[in-house]
Amino acid sequence: MNLNRRMIFGCALCAVPALIATSTTGMAQAPAPAATAGVKRKVLSQIDGPTPGYVTIAVELEIDANAIVARHTHPGIESTYFISGSGELLVDGQPAKPFKAGEAIQVPPGAIHSVKNGPTATKGIGTYIVEKGKPLATPA
Repeated sequence: MNLNRRMIFGCALCAVPALIATSTTGMAQAPAPAATAGVKRKVLSQIDGPTPGYVTIAVELEIDANAIVARHTHPGIESTYFISGSGELLVDGQPAKPFKAGEAIQVPPGAIHSVKNGPTATKGIGTYIVEKGKPLATPA
């Protein structure tokens, strides 16, 4: 399998870097590098689509208690379901949106946002449908 891998700087749940891998078969998987204190992420899967020019990436994430994920944007939609924990999604121009285990958040393409985690670790699964070839996230 011929893989072309590129490191990008961004987030998974809004957690800063992730590794995007593309392949001629349309699917590749790689672990995300550690980069942000208090945030762990792991790329679970990636596949081209749902339309040409886009890629869908599934990411497992864990945010330490009381951690703050820096402000950033994505070149597509972020959807995250929380398995445990709680916190607040902070999207510029909107009131803070609290979240807890069993709930999900969505962030529109290009929206500047961050996360303020609660008093316990938060675990979730994030899905990103983003433009292919662009960084998964960009600091804002």
